[in-house]
Amino acid sequence: MASSAAGNGTGSVLPTHTAPSAPAWPSTSKPKEDDRRRCACVCLLITLAVLAALAITLVVLFLTVLKVRDPTTRLVSTRLAGVAPRLSFPAMSLQLNVTLLLTVSVHNPNPASFTYDAGGHTDLTYRGAHVGDAEIDPGRIPSRGDGEVKLALTVQADRLADDLAQLVADVESGSVAMEASTRIPGRVSILGGLIKRHAVAYSDCSFVFGVPDMKVRSQQCHDRTKL
Repeated sequence: MASSAAGNGTGSVLPTHTAPSAPAWPSTSKPKEDDRRRCACVCLLITLAVLAALAITLVVLFLTVLKVRDPTTRLVSTRLAGVAPRLSFPAMSLQLNVTLLLTVSVHNPNPASFTYDAGGHTDLTYRGAHVGDAEIDPGRIPSRGDGEVKLALTVQADRLADDLAQLVADVESGSVAMEASTRIPGRVSILGGLIKRHAVAYSDCSFVFGVPDMKVRSQQCHDRTKL
């Protein structure tokens, strides 16, 4: 039988079985790409939120802290410190210098202190003529507070004599009117010194002094600050 089966060519062939293919898992590349996009969007939104908060903070800071309000000044006392005659050559002219010690009260309404070094100067005029000046010593005015500026003002009495008739009339009336112009360069410190900016304080005042007590009877000042 074996030979006849071989001769007939009908020998049985064992069936072949192929192993079942593994199930195809979904691709992970697309979820990872979506995660990256979500992270990028979140980072972008956070960055935009931080920038918006920073912009709002700067606007508020500019409108409140950095917006400088003008200080106010008031001459609180004057005192005669001395009289110094001076003889000049070769014209042989006698000059008389009078020194007045002035105390000026300054109110700073700003949330920033004002520190000034040497360089502050005051010019004194009488009826438009320059009759004296003073150098201002370094100092500091606290934030939202008051301070005092002391200065020694030298009045050149011989220049007052240029308009002697008017001066005599003022003295006889018991009062003398003068004007003072002050410029003080310095710097303002904001947020505990975190921000510092250069500033110049100006003050233009008109005074009426009593004679002979030299007390201030009236005054009017215009103060301003420039950054």
